[in-house]
Amino acid sequence: MGEHRAGAGGPLIDPADVAGRLAQLRAEALDSLGELRGRIEAVTAARADANTDDEHDPEGATIAFERSQADALRTAARTRLAAIDAALDRLAAGTYGGCVVCGAPIPEARLLARPFAATCLAHA
Repeated sequence: MGEHRAGAGGPLIDPADVAGRLAQLRAEALDSLGELRGRIEAVTAARADANTDDEHDPEGATIAFERSQADALRTAARTRLAAIDAALDRLAAGTYGGCVVCGAPIPEARLLARPFAATCLAHA
């Protein structure tokens, strides 16, 4: 892995720094998935103990909402984890920092804000 130039004449991005940041984000995503799994299991258990008539049970709607919200957060965390893993793969392949659509350099500011960004601004 060599250094990657984020843009013409721009500062160099250190692959070791990127790898460390991506590893940190990956660990956070895995932690989040674990917490959400526990939350969904708790909501599911609460639902099993609740009245199954959601339409007439005031708690039924709350339980369904909590489950739906946790499920949406879990989907987002899985998507983020996949993006992080793909960025790690690009880093290992030496293609990190280039748009996966057109190959143009991804601006350094974008990579600093979203180290797992896969596209330039035009394709974001």
